[in-house]
Amino acid sequence: MTSLALVLRVAIALSTQGFFQPDEYFQALEPAHHYVFGYGHLTWEWVSSAPLRSIIYPALNIPPFWLIKTMGLDERYPELLIAGPRIVHGLLAAITDIGTREITRQVLNDAFVPTAYFVSLTSLFHSLSLSRSMSNSLETSLTTAALSYYPWDNARSISHVRNRTRMRMCIVFAALACAIRPTNAIIWVYMFGLLVLRLGLRLSQGSILIRDCCVIGLVAFVLFALDSAFYGRPTLSLLNFLRVNASPVSLFYGSSSWHYYLSQALPILSSTSLPFVLHGMHLAVKNDEKKLKTMLGCIAWTLAVFSFVGHKEWRFLHPLLPMLHIFASRSLVEMYHRSAKADVKVSREKRKNVIPKTFPLPIRTRDLCLLLLAVPASIYVVFFHCVGQIKVMSYLRSLPPENLTSVGFLTPCHSTPWQAYLHRPELAAPGRMWALGCEPPLGLQHPGDYKDQTDIFFEAPLEYMRTHFPSRVDASYPPSPFASSVPNVTFMETLQVVEQSSRSWDLGWRHEWPQYIVLFGALLREPGVLDLFRDQGYDEVWKGGFEWEGEGQRRGAVRVWKHIRLILSQPQKI
Repeated sequence: MTSLALVLRVAIALSTQGFFQPDEYFQALEPAHHYVFGYGHLTWEWVSSAPLRSIIYPALNIPPFWLIKTMGLDERYPELLIAGPRIVHGLLAAITDIGTREITRQVLNDAFVPTAYFVSLTSLFHSLSLSRSMSNSLETSLTTAALSYYPWDNARSISHVRNRTRMRMCIVFAALACAIRPTNAIIWVYMFGLLVLRLGLRLSQGSILIRDCCVIGLVAFVLFALDSAFYGRPTLSLLNFLRVNASPVSLFYGSSSWHYYLSQALPILSSTSLPFVLHGMHLAVKNDEKKLKTMLGCIAWTLAVFSFVGHKEWRFLHPLLPMLHIFASRSLVEMYHRSAKADVKVSREKRKNVIPKTFPLPIRTRDLCLLLLAVPASIYVVFFHCVGQIKVMSYLRSLPPENLTSVGFLTPCHSTPWQAYLHRPELAAPGRMWALGCEPPLGLQHPGDYKDQTDIFFEAPLEYMRTHFPSRVDASYPPSPFASSVPNVTFMETLQVVEQSSRSWDLGWRHEWPQYIVLFGALLREPGVLDLFRDQGYDEVWKGGFEWEGEGQRRGAVRVWKHIRLILSQPQKI
């Protein structure tokens, strides 16, 4: 059973063809690629005076990168640089499925384990996100592992040697989850707080628990040491992360209404298991099932706290999904046996309404059909969703070095992977490969008025290219002198000066026309853009993805335009 999860998650990781979130590349793979090979794009979180990101998560990608480099395979088989980290994250993803089985065994009983395992393996959101190199995915696996060691049976003394060992394992995994994503502490404030309250009258056990929690301090110290060594100065990335995400800067990446997690995130995460999740919660409350009610309280607490934060994303709730699957299994098995009793006895009169006994899962046929609707959806998100944004890097990587002098990405920022998928050192020089920037309004008093480079470009693309590009293409394709801003201290000071004076957020970027331009089809529909490209001697040489998918400026499929011919200046009439 364990091997099934390992094989499935690694297979999904290796098979994933599409783009989901920029963090998969720019907060995990790019820093590791930069560390091992000496080049790669570091976003503002990594280069600001108070770095927000810890090296602990990207460090997972360093061993496969280093091994491939040491063996000299990165130049001959650059595809291995993509496959290596994917295998690592696929193996880590399987911890979630395996941990879900163990939690189900403790919170319910063995009769529910196969169903919970099945729901986890067929989960649409797991297929989309769990095997990717995103911190939320590892956070989910570590949270599930920690919950599998949590003392759900509070009547059992944690002072016993075996139980103390399990408790310490729980604390270790919880501390690691918080190191990966500091907001994971929201879950453990509830779970450990509840445990302390229940053990409050037993002072000896309470003191043991508090003493064991000292391991959190050890993890924090190790994290501080690693980050300080990586950045070359004392760095508390956890505190910087929490400080910035609690500030208005986080709203720069979007804000949602208070009910977002209830009305959108939970249905999307649960997908076809949502009716069973809700029914399982109802059964837990109705039957006063204490372990499930503890789990339900944790979910409600986490939802409530996250709902107060303006910037919301589905994936922030991913660590709760294994608990939701356990509630779904509670409902599915209950309905299969047609009984509200914990011993799940099946009456003979109702056996005709369920799947025959030869079927190993206690799930009704109609319920199984509903759950399996997630499978074709999973196939779509793995093999076909937003594939152009990944395949364009494969196309560029396939070009010979002498035919790839410079590349410009006229797309919304971070729309594609970068050097971790391209691995072209000749393009690592400043201005050889560039994209539009989207640095946040750091240090501004009124960040709501701020516009980044991407905003300014897409407000008037034709005007931007006429004023920030030369009138004609230089066939030697020199590097762009100031293609985007570097989010350092000087950048912050410049923004503050602009805010106090002109409030013109155009910082005077200067581009050279590149040999290749990567864009979405939506840009070609802007007035005058298509004619400008053709007048400059560009033609479309590659197209990937579906025109109908995406939103806003990411619609119309991914295109690559190449400078094919030099357009001579028209002779003046005499």
